[in-house]
Amino acid sequence: MLGCLTLGCSGSGVALDLGLDMARDGAVVDAVGPDHPALDLTPIDAPRPDLLPTCPAGRWCSTLYPPTWYAGFPADAQGRFLPDFSHAGYHAGAALPVSPPGQVYDVVSGFGADSSGGSDASLAIQAAIDAAETAGGGLVLIPAGVYRCDGTLVVQGDNVVLRGAGKGQTLLHFTTSQGMSGKSHITLRGEVQRGADILLAQDAKTRDVDLFVDDLAGLKVGDEVAIGWVITADFVAQHGMTGTWTVFLDQWKPFFRCTVTAVDASTAPRRVTVDVPLRYDALVRDKASLRQETGYLRECGVEHLSLSNAVKWDDAWGQSQVHVLELTDAKDCWVQDVHSTKSPQATGWSALDTTLYHVQSGGILVLGSRRVTVADSSMHNAQHRGGGGNGYLFEISRSNEVLLRDCEATGGRHNLIQNWDFGTTGCVFLRCTSSGSQYATVVLGVPIFTPAMCEYHHSLAMANLVDQCVINDGWQALNRLNESSGAGHTSTRGVFWNTVGTGTLISRQYGWGHVIGTGPQITVDTALGGPMSAGTQPQDQVEGADQAATLWPPSLYDNQRKRRLGL
Repeated sequence: MLGCLTLGCSGSGVALDLGLDMARDGAVVDAVGPDHPALDLTPIDAPRPDLLPTCPAGRWCSTLYPPTWYAGFPADAQGRFLPDFSHAGYHAGAALPVSPPGQVYDVVSGFGADSSGGSDASLAIQAAIDAAETAGGGLVLIPAGVYRCDGTLVVQGDNVVLRGAGKGQTLLHFTTSQGMSGKSHITLRGEVQRGADILLAQDAKTRDVDLFVDDLAGLKVGDEVAIGWVITADFVAQHGMTGTWTVFLDQWKPFFRCTVTAVDASTAPRRVTVDVPLRYDALVRDKASLRQETGYLRECGVEHLSLSNAVKWDDAWGQSQVHVLELTDAKDCWVQDVHSTKSPQATGWSALDTTLYHVQSGGILVLGSRRVTVADSSMHNAQHRGGGGNGYLFEISRSNEVLLRDCEATGGRHNLIQNWDFGTTGCVFLRCTSSGSQYATVVLGVPIFTPAMCEYHHSLAMANLVDQCVINDGWQALNRLNESSGAGHTSTRGVFWNTVGTGTLISRQYGWGHVIGTGPQITVDTALGGPMSAGTQPQDQVEGADQAATLWPPSLYDNQRKRRLGL
């Protein structure tokens, strides 16, 4: 049986959609999995553009995405092309999660958790999680109720799903603040280990899937590999970042996380084929290599819960980077229908502050992971929105192919954000809404709020997509210079597709960036000049300003996924 993966589902566990197309564009629901054959995703009221020689009547199509587009479609005369984003999400968008093997572990009837909020329930919930892990997987059921959690919860075994009764029905209120800096109240965690370097014998180019090595070192089909390189002085200088990219200088960084799909030992050098195209050149100059990966947490999910971890104001500001939910070193895992809610113990900066705070600082963090979907969820009202990595409501860091779908964020510092280090690529923000990003500076105990934006925050996020989003504050992709320990160029080859709302898009990306289809109230800023555009020439492409309503297809990710899967 499939897991209950959409709003309004019943206790029977009927599954509908996670990262696949809903009926929003007139298409039937997709259900692809080991027990469910693919359904026809042809739109009910419109022809499929990928079967047409020209753009549908009354619509316009990007010059970089004609109806004849395919993965690897040639670049234009200026070297511009749109990456293939279709691999994002759980099982690369080709399947839905299934209910975990094993039994149901009811935290109340089976483990004595207090569902009235009167006493600590965290030990009982953790005991249920531990039992499911020991059994090789299972469904940890958290029935409707209020659960006070004085501790933290950790999932470290595959095939474990935490499931509540739904938004506003199952509420977990976390009370701990001390000693929580850099930690999370719910953590799904693997422990990825990487093997020795398998050096590339020749440069690999953007959009390649074939890599050449002198020694296969035992690699075989099905192995997982990270493809990366050393942040050399030459690499730094190539990007004009000498004196800026210093924190990670001379360190090997994983940029792309892939699965080996073919190995050919008959060639010289040997050929290794991977499942996802590279999104940047991997150069022998920089000691580019493959490293085999093991240890991902798999097939785990968190569903149908309301969460809070806001505390007393001073306690919240006494800690830094405290998230309510985190997935680290996870693959093919998901978060569905998870929402922040007001915390019963939260206080404002004074009696004058009547804000209903939900989270201490951070919302949902996806770190060092691959093919994770976060869907139909919302995060609101962070207490700590100051410097040092706080107030990030939906945060992606050092991850590949993460799909953030149909999510809403308000009242954070950077509501939607890519953060810290190299190695974020192929991630998609689909039909998300952001409002009210604010930066807080406390002066004499009083917070002073200034407007802020969603953003690419750290070094060279590659080929990520903001798709059909409502941005009422703003989003920026630019050269942040020495901010955040030398972030420098934060984005390259990023695409803003069909963006509406009342905010501002600032796109000054390294190499090419793309703003395609915007609503009439969106302000687009790609102007060069000034420190934060240094080295970002040429000026990013803008196409279809004020014409979002007639852009075809409405969603770039959805359409690319259909094409790749033949739907």
